[in-house]
Amino acid sequence: MPGNALFISDPDAFYNVLFTLAAALIVSFAVTPLVRMLAHKVGAVDDPNRDERRIHTSPVPRLGGLAIFIGFIVAFLVFGFGELNRQMAGILIGAVIILVLGAIDDILTLPWWVKLAGQLTAALIPVLCGLRIGVLTAPFITADGTINLGVFNAPITILWIIGITNAVNLIDGLDGLAAGIVAISAFAFFLYAYWLTVVEDLARAQTASLVAVVICAVCVGYLPHNFHPATIFMGDSGSMLLGLMFAASMISLTSQIDPSTLGDNAGLFGAYIPLIMPFVALGLPVLDMLILYVKRTWKGRWWFVPDKQHLHHRLLERGYSQVEAVLAMYAWTLLLACSALALGLFPSWITGGIVIVVLCCALVFILFGGGRLLKKIRRRA
Repeated sequence: MPGNALFISDPDAFYNVLFTLAAALIVSFAVTPLVRMLAHKVGAVDDPNRDERRIHTSPVPRLGGLAIFIGFIVAFLVFGFGELNRQMAGILIGAVIILVLGAIDDILTLPWWVKLAGQLTAALIPVLCGLRIGVLTAPFITADGTINLGVFNAPITILWIIGITNAVNLIDGLDGLAAGIVAISAFAFFLYAYWLTVVEDLARAQTASLVAVVICAVCVGYLPHNFHPATIFMGDSGSMLLGLMFAASMISLTSQIDPSTLGDNAGLFGAYIPLIMPFVALGLPVLDMLILYVKRTWKGRWWFVPDKQHLHHRLLERGYSQVEAVLAMYAWTLLLACSALALGLFPSWITGGIVIVVLCCALVFILFGGGRLLKKIRRRA
């Protein structure tokens, strides 16, 4: 997904990007109330009595993904992300497909296999338009430090897109949770891609950085309406859309980085950063999805049968309020994002070791100590 001239080398282009980000944020914020009214009219309302997983106590309109999509499209029309090339056109078509699929589900509640088929179709379009993970970094495993996926590049890319789409979709269980996590993760990914564009002079990272930061902007603009108490839910139209767009941004960067271009001081650890950076930045939704699927498999249950075993449900069980659980997961995501940036900007085994220790300590505190501490604070208050 190559871009055109480097926007940071041109002050006018840089300010144009800032204006575009402001436009994306303002538009997504401004149109959300209109989308909320539309959701009421078409019956896209989440009933709290539909199943036991629901946390809210009164009906809340869905369809928030439409506001997010409008913000993104406005940003695209303002800046253009360079020319509308074949890959970008494929991504936008895939985004429209996933938006329509999610909007229908927000209104009618589709069965899981219909949504999976729609996700497959939405992922297939950008792949057919050339967005593929063709090469993975693998220093010392192959002579040139890369693995060419060959005929497997298309199916692996499709699985990646579907996986990230579902990871974001599954984490959308509390007010403001998915929007905040994606905003933090996308901003961290933007900073890394931006650094590659400026410091390492990799023009191919330009579009990935732009897509990521616009995703962050539309999420921030939408979040005031979605944070507790939410006046609108993003629904599957929003969570699946964010997942697909973020996955596309990740692929556009990861598949184009040659480890030899990362500098002489990056070493073996640094050469793997383009591959692991996206997973660390979006680590919480991915971790939640993997743990959930393992548990469901262990219990002999189908993956797509909903339950209350998500990480945010576990935090609620341990004494967190809804806002506290969301903020705790924001903090964990921010810690992961900072860790990803540390690994990307200062790649070394020492950095990796420090990051692992800090993350483990934070995870233990959030899961086992945070709830008790909050209960003590409430008693004293």
